[in-house]
Amino acid sequence: MPIPSDPVARIPALIARDIQATPDQVRSAVTLLDGGATVPFIARYRKEVTGGLDDTQLRTLEERLTYLRELEDRRAAVLKSVDEQGKLTDDLKADILGAETKATLEDIYLPYKKKRRTKAMIARENGLEPLARAIQDDRRADPAKLAEGYITEAVADTKAALDGARDILAEELSENADLLGRLRDHLRRNGRITAKVVEGKEQEGAKFSDYFDHAEGWQDMPSHRALAIFRGRNEGILTVDLDCGPEDDGVQAEAICAAALEAKGDQPGDLWLRKTAGWGWRVKLRLSLTLDLLGELRSRAEADAIDVFARNLKDLLLAAPAGAKATLGLDPGIRTGVKCAVVDHTGKLLETATIYPFQPKNDTRGSMTTLAKLIGTHGVKLIAIGNGTASRETEKLVTDLLSHAPGEKPTKVVVSEAGASVYSASALAAQEFPGLDVSLRGAVSIARRLQDPLAELVKIEPKSIGVGQYQHDVDQYRLGRSLDAVVEDAVNAVGVDLNTASAPLLARVAGIGPSLAEGIVTYRDIHGAFGKRKDLLKVSGLGPRAFEQCAGFLRITDGEEPLDASAVHPESYEVARRIVAACGRDLRALMADPAPLKRLSAEDFVADGVGLPTVRDILSELEKPGRDPRPEFKTATFAEGVNEITDLRPGMSLEGTVTNVAAFGAFVDIGVHQDGLVHVSQLADRFVKDPHEVVKAGDVVKVRVVEVDVPRKRIGLTMRKDGGAQPAERGQKDARGKGGPGGPRGKGGKPGPRGPMSSGPKKQDSVGGLGAALLDAMKKS
Repeated sequence: MPIPSDPVARIPALIARDIQATPDQVRSAVTLLDGGATVPFIARYRKEVTGGLDDTQLRTLEERLTYLRELEDRRAAVLKSVDEQGKLTDDLKADILGAETKATLEDIYLPYKKKRRTKAMIARENGLEPLARAIQDDRRADPAKLAEGYITEAVADTKAALDGARDILAEELSENADLLGRLRDHLRRNGRITAKVVEGKEQEGAKFSDYFDHAEGWQDMPSHRALAIFRGRNEGILTVDLDCGPEDDGVQAEAICAAALEAKGDQPGDLWLRKTAGWGWRVKLRLSLTLDLLGELRSRAEADAIDVFARNLKDLLLAAPAGAKATLGLDPGIRTGVKCAVVDHTGKLLETATIYPFQPKNDTRGSMTTLAKLIGTHGVKLIAIGNGTASRETEKLVTDLLSHAPGEKPTKVVVSEAGASVYSASALAAQEFPGLDVSLRGAVSIARRLQDPLAELVKIEPKSIGVGQYQHDVDQYRLGRSLDAVVEDAVNAVGVDLNTASAPLLARVAGIGPSLAEGIVTYRDIHGAFGKRKDLLKVSGLGPRAFEQCAGFLRITDGEEPLDASAVHPESYEVARRIVAACGRDLRALMADPAPLKRLSAEDFVADGVGLPTVRDILSELEKPGRDPRPEFKTATFAEGVNEITDLRPGMSLEGTVTNVAAFGAFVDIGVHQDGLVHVSQLADRFVKDPHEVVKAGDVVKVRVVEVDVPRKRIGLTMRKDGGAQPAERGQKDARGKGGPGGPRGKGGKPGPRGPMSSGPKKQDSVGGLGAALLDAMKKS
């Protein structure tokens, strides 16, 4: 479909092509966005207006809209500048209007940009442009003979004259938008990224050893390898370049430049022009295009890395909640002790303690006594153990204790403590627990994130959650925007309890933000729980516009209006009541038994302003009001006796939790303080292009160990039924284990474990030696 030249029509047409929609759908969505509507609100409650665009399409639309509007502003500035120079022809104007990217537009504008004085300018001032034209016009003439006529006081001899003509033609080549486009395309197809180690840096940069002498096609290089190489360059270990390949060595590029000068024959002028074209490529064009394409590769790699981070973050935020149960959070440590915090079913802190079961104190008896009392006193149903240093030792301590516990035992779960330390030191944590030691706040966060990962993780800056691939190497503004969008979409997809949600969680609801969130909490503290959604309008600063955006995503359970517990928007309550009336029973009774809804036809309830998509959503919501889209809670069981990487052997079958999914595979926590990598080729007994097709962060999976590299802290795993084989593809090695340049570092972005303890708990201090008195405390629950 041809793209219109009018900006008003061009932007919707380009975006429609990108998101597989119609220009009318795009125009409707743009109108809503410009009017202050949020993406979650548009995706959920304005389906009729946009023709059903989903949140993914709308996020892409929003991003492209910003880019294309910036492009239009730049296009207008370019047109004005060229016009003021008196050089705006109809053909040039058409080229400028037809540019679909900023790079293409800048290529076209290049000859008209104001620039510093160049050698070509000096040559023109010295009257050498006619010489360049004469050589182009008369290929039979000897360029040296032609140059004799241009010797002046400023031009010493024929060589100087020919050098000046060469400078003019080379500059024209470097400003030829069509030529630049063809050369870029050639390099994209045939260019090769080369990396070499800086002499003398071999030992210092050992973690980049896979790239000490590496070459790979520009278009084939995956994002993780590109970012690893760029990191090596930034750290001064590697040099990175782009070449045309050892067999070509720029020959084709020089030929493309020669074709632009129409130097095809064997006349003296043709030979000189081809030589000039080759010089122009080597001196003028190669470096600038190399920088451009390295920048393009980095941008592409960053976009992929940000996408990986966003998808992993979404999976983590939407992980199954363990539920509203009293929970004991344990933040493991060796010398500093294991921090303990008990929270009730609402996440309210009840009690804290610190135990020292490991070196140097080895107080196993006292530690177990404390844990038993905490569990018994508060009726603990869940035990959340952070997965950092001493995690497996702490888990074994809890396992020994629970093995002797009578009756129903608490469920223990090892959870990611990524970002817990960031939260502990934050102003929010200080405000929440002003008198609590920083180290104990982490245990509270670990307990709460097991109860409800989404509600707790929104308190942490997304970049600190540690599920990204090279998150510190990418554009931080782009990363932040992308991750904030993920958090917003996740929060609104689940919905938020208006009467229990924290300010950080409320701030992520469509239309609210930090200021209004604080206002809602303040109002709640003064006036008590909200009885109905409409009471939100009593909050200072929250007007009809904000209410429209946020109301459908906020829930009130057991309130005055039963529909307030659902995702039905207040603007659609009348339609919902008509549906209930048609069923012939009370709304609460219908919510308890939705069978009568099956007999209704959605088309019968379509009315002005309420289309078929909305009616279908209402029917679906009435069937399961306030449904949680997150999966059922499951946990992984780590193998007994496998606590360190040195305990692993090839062939072992283990269970673990997926912590991170990258373009090259998935990292799995198998309980040894170091995640193993299931390479993409080992994820299934079939070809897998994208690892997200098979796994996502938080999944519990069964794996088999295929390789253990203790010195480099790398663990190779497989999920294939045939037991798999370690992939031999060169360049993947950089990402097989945390700590190398290709993958995250330790748990939560922290360094790996400090190594095995020099001495473990003493045998005589096991739970069996504590006697019945210790277990009496747990019986109280």
